[in-house]
Amino acid sequence: MEKIPILRIEDLYKQFPVTRKFIDRIKRSPKQVVHAVDGVSFTVAQGEILALVGESGSGKTTVGMNVLGLQVPTKGRILFDGHDVSDWATGRLRSGKNGDGLGRLSRRKQILSLRRRAQMVFQDPYESLNPRQTIWEIVVEPLEIHNLGLRANEKEARVRAALEDCGLAPADHFWSRYPDELSGGQRQRVVVAGALVLEPELLVADEPVSMLDVSIRADILTLLQSLRKARDITIIYTTHDLATAGYFTDRMAVMYLGRVVELGPTVEVLKEPRHPYTQALVSVAPVPNPRKRRQRVILQGEVPNPIDIPSGCRFHPRCPIATDECKKTDPPYVEISAEHEAACLKI
Repeated sequence: MEKIPILRIEDLYKQFPVTRKFIDRIKRSPKQVVHAVDGVSFTVAQGEILALVGESGSGKTTVGMNVLGLQVPTKGRILFDGHDVSDWATGRLRSGKNGDGLGRLSRRKQILSLRRRAQMVFQDPYESLNPRQTIWEIVVEPLEIHNLGLRANEKEARVRAALEDCGLAPADHFWSRYPDELSGGQRQRVVVAGALVLEPELLVADEPVSMLDVSIRADILTLLQSLRKARDITIIYTTHDLATAGYFTDRMAVMYLGRVVELGPTVEVLKEPRHPYTQALVSVAPVPNPRKRRQRVILQGEVPNPIDIPSGCRFHPRCPIATDECKKTDPPYVEISAEHEAACLKI
């Protein structure tokens, strides 16, 4: 039976204003914006792991930040369990079902309730942990902030379960330590435990292994996969590494210059990529068997300026198969299979 989406993103846009110099203000130059996310739509089912893949500046981290309300979308809707949480960061909440009619206090309670159900694992475990706090203080802090009314023994049970589920056992062997007494992999496990202690339903993991040694990356990814199975957690995993995305994700959304250019099951996208950008990424991904290497597609030029998006297909300045039509027409999505689609005029 098909799972009901826990998260639905509809036509999401996020723009950042460009800070103008004094001379530009005098000349009254038109306002410029960075198009970080430009019309992104997708759904994520309960218990699914979705990879957002793309090079730096593609917009994948910005999508995750908007989903959690750490940034306010310029336009579009983010429906989490039926509620439009597009403007969490402003303190407002709209119902995606029947209109809310909530009082101010109940609005705040509902926002806090939804925030508890969605947490983030940040990229750098060396910067995201307070060096002045013990591991106990770090992991118990979310419980204190949300004031769940738990007794001391209940807090201890939550912290112990979160740490031990993340591979830090026995928990009391770690919770009196400070972050600088732990390895990089252990620190990232603490970061995950801090997110899990609230027992969330959605986890946004922002390149959680990019700062770690290659030897322990698989351990953290296996941890996330096991947590998905044990707790039925939905995970959005952002990365620029197709190898790690292929290791444990169910579906993959490939992003380029703020837009999803290809979306489908991870195995299908990696085996039969259809968008030229995805084909280029897959062609340079390392494979264990040298006989199965693809012919490399090396893209020419740099990613266009996100302030001035190219007309037509935004990939056409670097696309090896672009034609004059690609410079004029923004390609719609073409259905390749039931769950696989790509935005390209040449499919």
